[in-house]
Amino acid sequence: MLTFEEKLSIIETFPELQRKDVSLGRVNFHYPDSVQEKKIVVQHLHPNGNGFVYAGHMRKKDTDRKGFINIRDYNEAELKELIQRSVDYLSEPPAEIEEEENEFARLEGAWIGPEKQELTLQKEDLLWNVYSGSNLEECFESPVEAERYLLDEGFRQSKKRKM
Repeated sequence: MLTFEEKLSIIETFPELQRKDVSLGRVNFHYPDSVQEKKIVVQHLHPNGNGFVYAGHMRKKDTDRKGFINIRDYNEAELKELIQRSVDYLSEPPAEIEEEENEFARLEGAWIGPEKQELTLQKEDLLWNVYSGSNLEECFESPVEAERYLLDEGFRQSKKRKM
């Protein structure tokens, strides 16, 4: 496992990232040139070596609900690659992001839970919202996050799709 200082040193090789010291000795790194609302690439890098990198767009990685991956056990090459992929993604023009999200239109509609409860996933503006009836349950910045949430909660798509 890399130390806090080693991770800082690696992250600081990305000149496009700006360091922001936060509470408890933790450090965030922002990407101010992001074309998306998301600007934080590295979140809560802690002196104990723990920290997170934004990767909500990467389907093959396990991320938290906000799209971050824990980097505690990453080596130098893995950390560099993850940060570069995050910066690349946040640099994509909005038109490409919209095209990517259009491929996820199939996710919109009714989802049935393990106890036959029904939720509806709907894209609204830049968000993917999950509703229980007319009540908003959750909001997500990407369809990948929304789908992962629904599947993790035991929901499956209903035969009736879009509303």
